[in-house]
Amino acid sequence: MEKVLKKIRHYFAAGLLITLPVFFTLYLIFIIARFIDGIWGKLINYYLRKYLGFGIPGLGLLLAVLTVFVIGFIAANFFGKKIFYALEGWFLKFPIIRQIYPAAKQIVDSFISKDSPAFKKVVLAEYPSKGLWAIGFLTNEGFREAEEKAGTELLHVFFATTPSPLTGFLALVPKNNVKNLDISVEDGIKLIVSGGIVKPPDL
Repeated sequence: MEKVLKKIRHYFAAGLLITLPVFFTLYLIFIIARFIDGIWGKLINYYLRKYLGFGIPGLGLLLAVLTVFVIGFIAANFFGKKIFYALEGWFLKFPIIRQIYPAAKQIVDSFISKDSPAFKKVVLAEYPSKGLWAIGFLTNEGFREAEEKAGTELLHVFFATTPSPLTGFLALVPKNNVKNLDISVEDGIKLIVSGGIVKPPDL
């Protein structure tokens, strides 16, 4: 009986290892899709049901995808870039948004942009104090005024928070306190999101 129970526990644990990541991924996609669909679809379907007597499931999500495509098409030309830079500058004037938006933009850029990714490397930085090491992302270097006042060469390191890499904080860390890690930015984000449970050799 004990052997049977042990096998049942083993099979159940093996099943969880396979099904939970799939379920969690699909659940997140469902939540995001429902949220996007609720923005456009709820309003449009209200009028469709009112005047035509029926609604179209997923219409809001389809319109959201189409909107993103149109915005991308406009932003790809010269005048579109100028307009969006101006809108972005206005957008960043709001107190809460200016704390969240830059980090979110960096995360998206790190996945999409191959020519000039926002996150250049995954680094190990001795931060916030000596003897403590944190995983971060190198974003830039060469802030002359800060280096002159600190009296040392500094690197711009973005430390994302667990479990959401969309938030974090920037630190200017002395170059001799930073070590490059031989892993991709994507693997570094997975490491942070999992809270260290998924480490690079497992990726």
